[in-house]
Amino acid sequence: MPIVGETAPEFDSEIHSGGRLSLAQLKGAPVVLYFYPEADTPGCTVESKGFRDAYPDFKKEKVEIVGVSVDSVKAQCDFAEKYSLPFPLVADHTKAVSKLYGVLGPGGRARRVSFFIGADQKIIDVVQSRDAKDHVAKARQAFLKGKA
Repeated sequence: MPIVGETAPEFDSEIHSGGRLSLAQLKGAPVVLYFYPEADTPGCTVESKGFRDAYPDFKKEKVEIVGVSVDSVKAQCDFAEKYSLPFPLVADHTKAVSKLYGVLGPGGRARRVSFFIGADQKIIDVVQSRDAKDHVAKARQAFLKGKA
């Protein structure tokens, strides 16, 4: 798993909208890259809705939000549509991105881990917590200058 101070691993993967996203496309902007176990499950829904609700504040600070799970493009698309998620969801059905970031769990799903990446693509913090709300709260602390 990449650690604080390291350059975040580059990836290029399918997203829920049918296009592709690479980390290089986001260079110059801070990024919250959050991995979650499965689309449309209780904890993952709480986490994703939390990022959705805070999204306007993150956008004001030019912070990009990207969600990642090993679900299919269709599952990610359905999840994004059902909850009006305004940010890209990576459909890591090959598990390549999850393996690259060292978050693939023994059951073949991504563990709940968030990487906070600076505009220079260096990792500034890593959050590992089963509590979905922790990830959103810590992202707010890191990027929103104390706005709770």
